[in-house]
Amino acid sequence: MSDHALPSAGAAKWRNLSLLAACQVLAMALWFSATAILPALRQEIVLSGFQASLFTSAVQLGFVVGSLTSAALGLADRLEPRRFFMISALVAAAANSSLLWMDMASLWVVVPRLITGACMAGIYPLGMKMAASWAKNDMGLLVGLLVGALTLGSASPHLFNALGGLDWRITLILASGSALLAALLINGFRQGPGQTRSVNFHASHLTLAWRDKALRLANFGYLGHMWELYAMWAWIGLFLQASFTLTMADSAQASALAKLGTFATVAVGALGALAWGQLADRWGRARSTSLAMAISGGCALTIGFAFGASAELVLVIALIWGVTVVADSAQFSAAIAELSPPAHIGTMLTLQTALGFLLTLVTIHLMPGLVALLGWRFAFVPLAIGPFFGVWAMMTLRRRPEAAKMAGGRG
Repeated sequence: MSDHALPSAGAAKWRNLSLLAACQVLAMALWFSATAILPALRQEIVLSGFQASLFTSAVQLGFVVGSLTSAALGLADRLEPRRFFMISALVAAAANSSLLWMDMASLWVVVPRLITGACMAGIYPLGMKMAASWAKNDMGLLVGLLVGALTLGSASPHLFNALGGLDWRITLILASGSALLAALLINGFRQGPGQTRSVNFHASHLTLAWRDKALRLANFGYLGHMWELYAMWAWIGLFLQASFTLTMADSAQASALAKLGTFATVAVGALGALAWGQLADRWGRARSTSLAMAISGGCALTIGFAFGASAELVLVIALIWGVTVVADSAQFSAAIAELSPPAHIGTMLTLQTALGFLLTLVTIHLMPGLVALLGWRFAFVPLAIGPFFGVWAMMTLRRRPEAAKMAGGRG
């Protein structure tokens, strides 16, 4: 009996995790659909820079509001995960589809984008909790698998831009349709043996993220990571465009290379997430995240000095940054899952992501001022503050006894 039980259990694990990863990518296409349609949309109607930014920032803000609401009500730990995921995907798909009948130059488009972002709180952090139910000494790899898939989704709009884009209505329809498919398919997911029972929520559960020093340090590490991540993703394309324009005579060629370079820089992070997932499970969460943040922080400090240099040199630094800037992301979630009381994992993960994305709103909007004040040579330097703070937090956590709960005792 035991000869067949283990292979069967292993097959069920990876079948369910593959399904979950596919559903996450399908549903999260809604998050990036606004970014994908902007180039085509701006050929059809006039949008100010502020209006264009709202297509993305409204989703970020909606996600923060949705995550904080979910955490305050303990929804991720009280509701049946598949149903929560399904309802979130259905509502988000409906909100996204409503854009087809709206005046895209109107500020009212912010409303469905906010709703879409809020619904992502029932998909992204919840998916990490669902994956964690199957973890057995491989938490980092499992969550890294999800983050890797989502990183590819983040990169796809840049590929659309490089290829000339699609009609924006088709993009919205496809994104909404993929979310509907995710809502259907998620019902085939089965929780792993590590699933936890729901509990009644109390306000003290929410403050646990601060009161528990180990959780606090893990969250500090995550916030340091997020200080850098989305600002880099949002502005690396403009940096590459400006740099290549200085060194290449053909502006069209410079623009095309910048778009492909941006896609590659973001997409390569998927490989980093998977590689660091395996590294963290074997080497420890604290050391692996600290290594990634040290390298990415170093890239933030140095890439500006390559501004205007050869495209090859700029791209090498950008790709190294792209690998390491997101490589550690899943490991902070894995650490929270391992350090949290089992019944509150969903709430702790949701709160963590809410705080992180709230911080990204600050750094994304700081970058234009930094570029104007410091120029591209030094604009990214302040981003290094986050990862270096994160290194301090995670290495401090590694010295605490609670670190034995992470990565099978490896810390």
